[in-house]
Amino acid sequence: MTAAGPASPWLPTSPCAPDPCARHTGPAAGPVLAAARLAAGLAAVLTGVLLAPLTAALPGTARRALVRGWCRTVLRAFGVRITVTGASAPAEGPLLVVANHISWLDIPLIAAVLPGRMLAKREVRAWPVLGPLAARGGTLFIDRDRLRALPDTVRAMARALAGGGRVIVFPEGSTWCGRRGGAFRPAAFQAALDASAAVQPVRLVYRPAGPAAFVGDDPLAASLWRIVTAREITAEIRILDPISIVQYPDRRALALAAQRAVASDSANRPSVSVHQRVSSRPASASSLRTPA
Repeated sequence: MTAAGPASPWLPTSPCAPDPCARHTGPAAGPVLAAARLAAGLAAVLTGVLLAPLTAALPGTARRALVRGWCRTVLRAFGVRITVTGASAPAEGPLLVVANHISWLDIPLIAAVLPGRMLAKREVRAWPVLGPLAARGGTLFIDRDRLRALPDTVRAMARALAGGGRVIVFPEGSTWCGRRGGAFRPAAFQAALDASAAVQPVRLVYRPAGPAAFVGDDPLAASLWRIVTAREITAEIRILDPISIVQYPDRRALALAAQRAVASDSANRPSVSVHQRVSSRPASASSLRTPA
């Protein structure tokens, strides 16, 4: 999970790093509870891997309901509570879901509320356990090291949207700790324009922020242990008003509108940022970074 070698110069980066961004100084769970959470969470993930092939023949509505239930179970097993606030997202129809990016927890969190096809880096396909599950779930993989492959990825997203599905993207292109965020890259928004699909911005907030953050060269094992050792993490997914492509017919304007919508929830931002105490030099490549 640790990034290797220098990042490509065109890939987005953030100043977030495991220390101090992911530091947790609040109440902690005991070692017995933490170990039980870790075991329960991994068991829930493995159960999904084993049962995923059996859901292929189910109708789309039933399959999405199972995905939502499974993702909620995984999060709860790891000690994460879900809160859903804001507007009601369209139940059916093509939708490009875009969100700020904080953690690997973002993926099951969004899928627990708005299941769809995720856009993930190519390396995820090779991950043990999660890689095969992502592939079976219809994840669209992107090669971050080949900028020329980006148009093909956008076309694949547009085809998925044109078929009436949802596609979920983190347009910041890299994980941030949640105290600050990055600019939304416009490439993914071209898929919404090509498929005449609305854009659904959502804002993700974790309280406390530190244990949930998965940034920089943070190993997955360290992230898992921080999560299960926090007394409790509340994950909020705030569903904002959909954005019409009629109002923003250009991908850059559309990306900026979505970025402003997500960033406008200023009440979720602390008055003091850990970034005031760290260097502005970009951190090493985030384990969840994707180009846009």
